[in-house]
Amino acid sequence: MTKELDRRVVQQASPAKKTRRSLKEVSEPNTDQPTRWVRLRLIPIWLRIIVVILVFGIATIAGLIVGYSIIGDGATSDVLKGDTWQHLLNIINGKE
Repeated sequence: MTKELDRRVVQQASPAKKTRRSLKEVSEPNTDQPTRWVRLRLIPIWLRIIVVILVFGIATIAGLIVGYSIIGDGATSDVLKGDTWQHLLNIINGKE
């Protein structure tokens, strides 16, 4: 009787609830072990890492643009040029 009720509940549940079935229900319905839930990740870990790296890069470029063009009164397009950074490194190393 309980198996039939469980099946009805699972069939009537929304799609989000269907994914959260217990391991007990999936494997052996008559064991006395505690119920464990299966968690499905919506965004895989490798994709999360890539997204974090992209956000970090975008924030770095935005910070450079704000610092160089707004605070430092330079041209916005000069921030991403290699000559600008070579000039700054020459100043730091004492070559200029």
